[in-house]
Amino acid sequence: MKTSIATVSISGDFQEKLSSIAAAGYDGLEIFENDFLAYDGGPKEVGQMIRDAGLEITLFQPFRDFEGMAEPHRARAFDRAERKFDVMQELGTDLMLICSNTSQAALGGIDRAADDLAELGERAAKRGLRVGYEALAWGRHVNDHRDAWEIVRRVDHPSVGLILDSFHTLARKTDVDTIRSIPKDKIFIVQLADAPLIDMDLLYWSRHFRTMPGQGDLDVTGFMRAVAATGYDGVLSLEIFNDQFRGGSPKSISIDGRRSLLNLMDAVARSEPEIALTPPAMPAPISVSGIEFVEFTADEREAGELTGLFRSLGFSRAGRHVAKDVEVWRQGGINLVINTEKEGFAHSAYLMHGTSVCDIGLKVEDATATVARARALLADLFEQPTGPGELKIPAIRGVGGGVMHFIDDKTELSRVWEIEFKPVADDADAAGAGLTRIDHLAQTMNYEEMLTWTLFYTAIFDTAKMPMVDVIDPAGVVRSQAIESPDAALRLTLNGAENKRTLAGRFVSESFGSSVQHIAFQTEDLLATAGALVGNGFTALEIPANYYGDVEARFGLDPAFVATLRAHNILYDRDEHGEFFQLYSRLYGDGFFFEVVERRGGYRGYGAANAPFRTAAQQRLVRPKGMPRE
Repeated sequence: MKTSIATVSISGDFQEKLSSIAAAGYDGLEIFENDFLAYDGGPKEVGQMIRDAGLEITLFQPFRDFEGMAEPHRARAFDRAERKFDVMQELGTDLMLICSNTSQAALGGIDRAADDLAELGERAAKRGLRVGYEALAWGRHVNDHRDAWEIVRRVDHPSVGLILDSFHTLARKTDVDTIRSIPKDKIFIVQLADAPLIDMDLLYWSRHFRTMPGQGDLDVTGFMRAVAATGYDGVLSLEIFNDQFRGGSPKSISIDGRRSLLNLMDAVARSEPEIALTPPAMPAPISVSGIEFVEFTADEREAGELTGLFRSLGFSRAGRHVAKDVEVWRQGGINLVINTEKEGFAHSAYLMHGTSVCDIGLKVEDATATVARARALLADLFEQPTGPGELKIPAIRGVGGGVMHFIDDKTELSRVWEIEFKPVADDADAAGAGLTRIDHLAQTMNYEEMLTWTLFYTAIFDTAKMPMVDVIDPAGVVRSQAIESPDAALRLTLNGAENKRTLAGRFVSESFGSSVQHIAFQTEDLLATAGALVGNGFTALEIPANYYGDVEARFGLDPAFVATLRAHNILYDRDEHGEFFQLYSRLYGDGFFFEVVERRGGYRGYGAANAPFRTAAQQRLVRPKGMPRE
């Protein structure tokens, strides 16, 4: 099955769009007429340029306000169509999109529309061309693919077919199973788009908020399953109108789009294996059983500061690398790595970002399969030379240019800590604090990157995205979206910063890119952990007393219990499933911090209600620019 994307979906001039689409590996592109009209080359030149890039023109679109017009508008519509046919023949494409009429001058009637399309089909056939009819969700008389199909059925002409668009069908909540009875040879092309669920005017929603399949909330997979059930094996094309994409990187968005199509085809083929879709062979979405390690890059001085912070959290030095300046610190099932090498990837990351998380290790069922799926979905592989005593651990590039390594139990990778690290006796007196595992990692990025990384995680791994929430910072709003595996063994929160004054925005700006901003550890008893942390010299983020008065009243908590929470600066939340306790460190470096959490019962959230108070407390600690750390 061929993949395509409409030029309107990405930013840039026509040549930039063409270059990005070709580089992403699409088979073809739809020419959105405005992009063609804005280009200063003629149709023959444009057509040849596209073919030289190894692409075909899958569709020329849109042709508006055609069917159901009274004279003299009807004659003028046919004259306009003939002019567009001239252009199409010079371009070297044979399919034009006719979208259902939105003009106030349009007359209703399925037979009237069918008569007009029949005549247009005859004219197109004489030139070796075809026309596809699409129902716009806001069409004046035709706004449902079922009516559009009835018109095409009545036309009964080989040069007239149906164009299906997932947004128009799903936005109007039309039953997708009605597609299954449409003959596959009458579906000329399928356009795909997702969107977040927003209650607004359909036209405005469509023109500003469409996303790639998998980035929104619409059931594009269900739509595509219905299409595939017809036996359709033609072009799948993206038609995305999105304000964010119009200002983004055409290369990155083109890759996102093709990744979304490959993932969609894979999902449909797995849900209905008897259908005609033939996606690239790839393993199933990867199950993650936990976060194996988090690696920091630092110089010697800042490594000493990290060491002090780790000790205050109850970590002990557990091993030193056999050949490199790398140490592992451990508590419970948590492995934190400090890399102070003077060459290699970690050192390059330090030069770019300063002390930061440069590498995340995930525990997966099959590391080789993980990389195979990631590569099939256009992720960049990562490799660097291995030294004496080192394993070749499969890896890919991740958020902000960081790295993700994969550990499994099928190979010697399961013995990485034994093979690559020599045990050391830690001479410090810091006691463990009851931390058991990494609850979640919070990755901070510019808001416009969030859709890219949401798709990245949900396509490669067996995860799902949770509803987006707004985190209120004293300096603005940060958008936050959690990504979770079915058993919550992997939890990630993606935090999108829209301005540099928020804590998240400042972190991205001062650390020169997206990265992990905080790590949340889990404990079974946060009150006991808090006591142990105090004994280790840990300094908690101070929460205002006013917060605790509100918590007591809001949840009806016992005053003595609230006093204990306040004494340890522990935040509290509760939902219908259980309770949640949070404790934060003070800020480190350019805004990095740690969190310790306890989940009771079935609580599955992240304490979003507490975020405004946490960020306000953190903002009070932010040093003026240029001032040294205390």
